[in-house]
Amino acid sequence: MKFKPLLVLLILGLASITLTSSGADAPDPALQAKVDAQLKVVQAWAAEPVIVNAVKTQNANLPPEYAAMTQNTWQGLSKLDPFVRSLDKNAAGEFLKSKKSDLVIRAFLSDAAGLKVAFTAKTLSWSHKGDPKHERPMAGKTWQGPVEQDKASGREQIQISVPVLDGAKPIGSLVVGLSVANL
Repeated sequence: MKFKPLLVLLILGLASITLTSSGADAPDPALQAKVDAQLKVVQAWAAEPVIVNAVKTQNANLPPEYAAMTQNTWQGLSKLDPFVRSLDKNAAGEFLKSKKSDLVIRAFLSDAAGLKVAFTAKTLSWSHKGDPKHERPMAGKTWQGPVEQDKASGREQIQISVPVLDGAKPIGSLVVGLSVANL
C-alpha cells in the first residue's frame, strides 16, 4: 500500500488547516475587551477633520506621482526618500505620529483606492486594495487581524482598522497596529 503514507499526510494536513482556521489564534476575552476599547479610540481618530479632509482631498485629486506609483517602485524607495517622507510629514501623518506610543506601534491611512495618504512610518505595501484590512472598512465595518509579529519592529501586534467616513459614506481606511504586550 504505497498510498497509505500519502493518505496519512493528507489527513494530518487537513486537520492542521482546520485547527488553524478554527479561531485558535483568537485573543482571550480579556485581551479582546482591550482591543474593542481601542477600536473606539481609533474610530474617534478616523473622524478627526485632519484625517477626513486628507482622505477627501486625495480621493478628489490624486497626484500624478501617486497614480504612477507601483508596488515594486514603492518597495525600492528608502524611508528617507522625499516622496515617502511626504506621507509622514503631511498634516495627517503628523496627527498619526502624535498618537504613536508604547501601545500604538504603527498607523497608516489609505484613500478609497487603498493608496497611502499618511502614516507613522513607511509601510511594506503601497496599496492595500483587495486586502481585508482596507476592504472591510470600505464596506463600513471594522476589521481585526490575528496576533502577529510586526515585521518592522519585531513586536507582537494586533492590527485593527476602521472606516474613515464622510457623513455615513466610507471614503478610506485607518489601520493601527497595537502592541499586544501593552494592551
